[in-house]
Amino acid sequence: MKVEGQCHCGAIAYEADVTPGTVAICHCADCQTLTGSAFRVNIAAPAESFRILRGEPKRYLKTADSGARRIHAFCAECGGPVYSSAQENPSSYSLRVGALKQRYELGVPKRQSWTRRRFGWLPDLGTAEAFEGQP
Repeated sequence: MKVEGQCHCGAIAYEADVTPGTVAICHCADCQTLTGSAFRVNIAAPAESFRILRGEPKRYLKTADSGARRIHAFCAECGGPVYSSAQENPSSYSLRVGALKQRYELGVPKRQSWTRRRFGWLPDLGTAEAFEGQP
């Protein structure tokens, strides 16, 4: 499925192909800090399908507590997220579901990672396979 996304101010726009029904939630501390929320909701897009249509995102490298090194791209104007990916030769880009125009067509989350960091007040998502750490 072709999806289109953009940052909050619209300075950066992009498109990609994704597979509906593959939405994932991450409860890790990095995702909580990055989003300023309880978790991050994303969907993977194959690298060959991801294309920036407008603007140029700012990028930074983050090394997680696990040692994983990820590139995070965002709009320098509004701070809106664009993608995250592996540092070198990414095979896919992780896109924020809320930044996609087709967000309501992507289905319910099917996977949750880092559930040991999930806030106790969040209800259980019985539709999503749960992993205490990174699957």
